[in-house]
Amino acid sequence: MAEPVFRHVALIGIGLIGSSLGHIMRQNGLAGHVSGFAKSSATRDKAIQLKIVDEIHDNAADAAKGADLIILCTPVGAFKVVAAEIGPVLKPGAIVTDVGSVKEAVVRDCAPFMPAGVHLIPGHPVAGTEQSGPESGFADLFDNRWVILTPPDDVDEAAFKSLVRFWEGCGSNVEIMTPDHHDLVLAITSHIPHLIAYNIVGTADDLEQVTRSEVIKYSAGGFRDFTRIAASDPTMWRDVFVHNKDAVLEMLGRFTEDLTDLQRAIRRGDADRLFEIFTKTRSIRRRIIDAGQETEAPDFGRHTTGSGSD
Repeated sequence: MAEPVFRHVALIGIGLIGSSLGHIMRQNGLAGHVSGFAKSSATRDKAIQLKIVDEIHDNAADAAKGADLIILCTPVGAFKVVAAEIGPVLKPGAIVTDVGSVKEAVVRDCAPFMPAGVHLIPGHPVAGTEQSGPESGFADLFDNRWVILTPPDDVDEAAFKSLVRFWEGCGSNVEIMTPDHHDLVLAITSHIPHLIAYNIVGTADDLEQVTRSEVIKYSAGGFRDFTRIAASDPTMWRDVFVHNKDAVLEMLGRFTEDLTDLQRAIRRGDADRLFEIFTKTRSIRRRIIDAGQETEAPDFGRHTTGSGSD
């Protein structure tokens, strides 16, 4: 077996992403030793039972001590506290990265606590399901999915190449962006769709003219997919919208303008305009499938592995 990419990897948080990383590291021999941190004793017990980590701790500093790669897998709202806790124990040459859906906030909250000689390279695997917790992880989660890295301008080249090699070893494709561009892109591709899903499912639940049993009984594919997205971890998504509010509000403004255009076309009975919009958007689905980021299987293959809820 080839040498591991990192001798010691620390997973700070053992949810969907953290547990999936534990599985893929073990499967592909990417780490010599994996330590983990989780607040909940039940999560810690499950992490050991499922062999996600080799050792588990009830505080982040103990998990990060001596690690070559530290991956922050908690909700982004906890990053500042975690960074302050692990900062004093990080060894020179260590790499700190993360899996959060927001990147400017990572730089803002973590960089002040990084000692000299420690490399902060934020990252975001664009992969996930609506499930959460250590039981939800699986080794194939990152297979042929994009991981976006947002290295600083003065990034250490050797550290960066090691992190790229790690993610490629997880089966991922690596893309590089600046933190602000990442946050703008993800605002429209992930954050706004989740916001819409949470809102439309909430609207259906509040309708006085429609009972909850009818909403469930007659859920067609469109609404059913919204409920899948709206079932995502509320803590994670609360933090995403709090920490990426500028980009989300900008994209939400554009979305509102386009929605007004649709509303006007429907009110006027403008069939040509509606057909034009729907034809243009239909092609996006085909391009996603052609890019290998989705499947044409029934229910998009979600019976067994779930789907991106990132």
